[in-house]
Order: sequence, then structure tokens, then C-alpha cells
Amino acid sequence: MSILVLYNPVCGSGSAKQFTETHILPLLSQHNIPIDLILATEYPGHAGTLLSDYLKRSSADLTIVLASGDGTLHEIVNSSILQSTQNYTPNEHQVLLPPAKVSVVLVPAGTANALYSSLFPPVKGEDTGSVEYKLKSLRAFLDGKEGVPLTLAATTLYPPTGDSQAVSTRVVSGVVTSTCLHASILYDSEKLRKEYPGLERFKVAAQRNGKRWYNATAKLLPSSLSGAVQIYDPISQKFIDHPEWKKEKPIVELTGPFIYFLSTVNVDRLEPEFRVTPLARTLPSSGATQDIVIVRPLRDPSINKGDEVSREQYVDKIWQVMKGAYADGSLIDLRYDEKGEVVSEGNGPLVVEYVRCGGWEWIPADNDERAPLVCADGDILTIPVGGKAISVARTPSSDTGFAVYG
Repeated sequence: MSILVLYNPVCGSGSAKQFTETHILPLLSQHNIPIDLILATEYPGHAGTLLSDYLKRSSADLTIVLASGDGTLHEIVNSSILQSTQNYTPNEHQVLLPPAKVSVVLVPAGTANALYSSLFPPVKGEDTGSVEYKLKSLRAFLDGKEGVPLTLAATTLYPPTGDSQAVSTRVVSGVVTSTCLHASILYDSEKLRKEYPGLERFKVAAQRNGKRWYNATAKLLPSSLSGAVQIYDPISQKFIDHPEWKKEKPIVELTGPFIYFLSTVNVDRLEPEFRVTPLARTLPSSGATQDIVIVRPLRDPSINKGDEVSREQYVDKIWQVMKGAYADGSLIDLRYDEKGEVVSEGNGPLVVEYVRCGGWEWIPADNDERAPLVCADGDILTIPVGGKAISVARTPSSDTGFAVYG
């Protein structure tokens, strides 16, 4: 097996180079682990280019010690497994394979470090900035533990039907694929990166997007495991078949407007404290599924139209949902009372529709400038006017594809 050390010197606080030289390389040396190459990224997308070039020279299984954020891992995954979209059928749940088995040792050096903090959720009082916390994945590798296969979400953006000149765009995610508020926040946060280099830029972007609603139609695709679309029931504390799912009509269609539509694979959080899909950990899936968090404001009994007054009225409610994600994932228990107030008890409509299924289809309205935005592990893509996006979970494997040490 080949060993490659790769770091992104500019991600997060810019500490990856120093951490690699001070802690990673000495620890590998102490354990007599031979290193084939030590590489640093120099520009966006460079990690993918470096890995592609390496795999062209070697077909041996590869372990990458990666000091970076989730974005650099996203580059690596996409450079290794993206293939031509010809003959691609979105509802096939086949494995997506890189040219060799690629196992990743994660060293968190990014801003949010979603995958790392999901693999190693910090316990109360634990310092996530400590050297020991950051070396947990590396120590798992050195201790001879098995890597955890990654479930991947393959998303394709399609042009309008009948447009023979346009081509579809395909992207693969190992953490999050989203539309609506989350995608808008990521879209705007990139413009704020220089002014607010840390997590603060996401909060600023969030405030700028609080009143947006998104007009679209979403279709929930059945899981290859159960053949069903499932939704979380807080009363039984388990997933049940979605009330609109039927064997003879397995795709569930949801009408907008939406405020939040976010799906994850492999993770229960997007930051160490932001548990937006908590059931990914407490009620884990046994195969290729996506956990989806959906907020549709017209489920609120006090709102029946999408005018400016209603949008203003709902702002505090969506922030209550986000606060629930920061409160150990309690957003999944929030309900509306008879007056439309958000409460944590009672039997009113659930604020969050928490779905587990095989994937989803997103068809934005032509007249909504933000509904076409899709976020894939931080990358922002735009669905062509009149087009749609389809995202499907892909089956992991223990002996092929990607794995992480956790």
C-alpha cells in the first residue's frame, strides 16, 4: 500500500503545513510508516489534480493522510470517480469506484470539518483544537483499525428536456448536498471569506437570507434497502413509511415553497456543534440512503400565503430550527401549536420533515433566482433554467471505493 501525505496550506486558519511538519510526519516516522510523497495544494482543485496524476502512475491501493477541510476531500473524491455522464442512469445504486482503493486519514484543518467531527463527535468539555483531538483518525490508522466505507451522493444537474445542445453536470458529495437556505448561505459566504475568514461569515450570510422562500417541487426517491421513502416519527422515535408513499407509487412529491432542504451522507453534523441530521448517528442507516431535513413554511397553521408579511413572520421560526440543530439536534422534535408558535411538545404539525430515502429530485421554479442553487460539499452549482437536479445515494463497499479512518 502506498502512503501519500497531502495538506492544504490555506484552508481554515492556515495551520495545516505547520501541523503536518510538527505532528503528522514525526508520528508516522515513530511508527516506521514509509511515505511515498508529501504534497501541498497550491490552488482550488489542485488536490484532485495531484491525486489523478498519482493514480495514473500507480494502481496500488492508496492511503492519504489529508490535513485539510471537507472541501479538499470533496476535490479528491470527485477527481477520482467522476465518469462521463453518458449511459448514466440516476436511479441505479451501483458503486462508484476510483481506479484504486483509496483510504483517507483525516486531520481536521478546515473551517467546519463536518466529516471529522461526525466520526469523532466531541464530548462535553473536549478541546477540538487540541493536538490529540486532531490526531484521532491518524491514531486509528496507526492502531490498525479498518477504514469506514463512505456512502456517496451522486448529483446530476440536467438541462431542460429537448435541449440537445446542453450537457448535464455531475458532482459527488461525501457530506452534504443542499438547496434553499443552506445553499444560499454558502453562495453568499464565499463573497465574505476575506472579510470574515472563520465561521462568522456563515452567520452573516445566514442573516442576509433569513426571509427568502424557495419555489420548487421536490420528489423523494425510494431507498434501495426498503423500497420505501421513510419519515421520522418522534412519538415512536423511529422511521416509518412516509404517509404519501405507496408501493404502486413509490416516489413522494412535495410542493413548495421551501425554506430548508438539506441532505447528508456519512455525517450527523456540519460543524462540531451543528447536528442538523442527528439521526444519522442515533438511528444509523444500514446502507445507501440520504437523511433529508425539510422545512416548508406553509405547514405553519398561522401562515397561508407567501407575502412579505408572512416571510417576515417566519424568520424567527427558521432561526429556532437552526438553534435546535445547535442544541444537540433537537430540531427534529419541534412542532407548531395551534397559534403557529414553535414548541417542543404537544401534537401539532412537525416543523421539520425528517426524511430518509434513496435520493431526491429538485425542480426549481423558473422565476426564482435562488431556487436553482445546489450546494455539494461547499461547491455551488446552478441548475439550468427549465432543468432539474437528481441526487442519489451510492452503495459503499468494504473492499473498493473510498474509506476513512474513524
